[in-house]
Amino acid sequence: MNTKSSAIALKLLNLYRQEHVILGGWTAVNQVFVAEATDDVIHELKDMPTGKLLVQHIENLKSGKTPMDSIERDLMPYGGMMMDSVVPSIKLTNEQWRELEYGMEKFTPDQAGLEMFTALAVVQKFGAEWITAIADAITQKPYLRDRWNVITQTYNAYRLWDMANEIIANPISERVRGQVQADMPEYETYLPMFGDAGMQLLEKLRTFISSLN
Repeated sequence: MNTKSSAIALKLLNLYRQEHVILGGWTAVNQVFVAEATDDVIHELKDMPTGKLLVQHIENLKSGKTPMDSIERDLMPYGGMMMDSVVPSIKLTNEQWRELEYGMEKFTPDQAGLEMFTALAVVQKFGAEWITAIADAITQKPYLRDRWNVITQTYNAYRLWDMANEIIANPISERVRGQVQADMPEYETYLPMFGDAGMQLLEKLRTFISSLN
């Protein structure tokens, strides 16, 4: 097994599975797939769960069969259940729309703002799937997309902050270390949003995973 290729393959597989919460969607992740999927990475992907679907998608991108801003429906992760549908499957009442738009207007990109937003009844309604559900719903109102992107960026930042703190507080296995290395671009993107504290945590994370080398 090529350790570096395996780490890259794992990163690409994570991007494939999490496209629905990544800023830029398929347009953003497809560029990464094409740029980083070398022959060795493709070989590693073929042995990973759902990796063969991603391999076929990458081959479609490289051949031009699939445009860089899309994916064939039968190659969608989770059977397409996370797809940002052209025809939204989530329907909100007028009252829910008013609550959602008010919450988005009042949102502040910090912990308090995130707690306020996730406490909304219209968000609570969808439980752990709130990001997917709200993303689906607002395809009906594209003017909300920019505000929604701020909310998802804030969510991702705090999610990774919590994950990083949990990782450095507990014994780390080789498997977890590989996962962190694959996810490092995300940590490097979001942790600096926390200023000096985020940069210090990022450095601790890098030191912690390298200690197993």
